[in-house]
Amino acid sequence: MENMEQIENQKIKIEKNGQEVECDLLFTFDSPDTGRAYMVYTDHSKDENGRNTIYIMYYDPVLEKIGEVTNEKELEMVNKIIEQIRDEINA
Repeated sequence: MENMEQIENQKIKIEKNGQEVECDLLFTFDSPDTGRAYMVYTDHSKDENGRNTIYIMYYDPVLEKIGEVTNEKELEMVNKIIEQIRDEINA
């Protein structure tokens, strides 16, 4: 993982179920393995365990384009990074 940047108090707008939803951007990072930049954010909805649900999107800051991460290997890589960050926060 390279160039991880934790973000505080930055809002983004995401389309969810056909409606624009304001979300909090948690952090961004670049992956040399995939050549993509990623953003991790939350809309503060809760999962079945009562934890905030987080979402992952890739983005291209030059083209100002975002997209869903659908590749299984890419999802695994991003989830491992999220787990590492969660472990660091809880340590």
